[in-house]
Amino acid sequence: MKINFLKSLTVVMLITVTSLSPFYVKAQSAEKKATSLLDEVTAKMKAYKTMKLDFTYSMINKSQKINESFKGSLLAKGDKYKLTIKDQQIFCDGKTAWTYQKDANEVQISEVTGDDESFTPTKFMTSYNNNYKSKLVSDKGSLQIIEMSPLKGKKRFQKVNLTLDKESKQVKSMQVFDKNGGVFTYNIESFTTNQPIADTEFVFKASNYPKVEVIDMR
Repeated sequence: MKINFLKSLTVVMLITVTSLSPFYVKAQSAEKKATSLLDEVTAKMKAYKTMKLDFTYSMINKSQKINESFKGSLLAKGDKYKLTIKDQQIFCDGKTAWTYQKDANEVQISEVTGDDESFTPTKFMTSYNNNYKSKLVSDKGSLQIIEMSPLKGKKRFQKVNLTLDKESKQVKSMQVFDKNGGVFTYNIESFTTNQPIADTEFVFKASNYPKVEVIDMR
């Protein structure tokens, strides 16, 4: 999996998960129910000044004999974010993105643009209706499942399933299915909002990484 895909996928899905509670579903079709939930995601996203969360992540691909899990964290403030996952750190101040690889002591610098490979939280939250087909695929017992499928064939994942607890009005789990048979699962361990976060948190500081190799791709 390429770094850009992991970065975009992780931030999109974590922001989606942390913004889904609470919600209210009217008696509508499966598609309209799901859209109603995602509309509430947009409203809640606009209300949050900042977000801070810790999560666990697992990846399973039986054909490739992959089964691994690790912890991560995310800071977000508007279109600024800092993602720490496995041995990577991704910093983004809304205009520039820095992807740091710990094992190589290397940072790649890229520009945030308007293309599909460039991600910002606001871009996703204002375009999901155009880029994804969503529907409520299960409403049994204490759980509901929303399925999100990308409309554009060039997307690298097939679908995303969000499992919701009806009583607590919270996301229980999220699974992302890629086109190579991989299943990625995310679980939120802690989540806080509207705490002060300095803008400097979202900028890579080379002085904090002695002898780091800088690769400027702008």
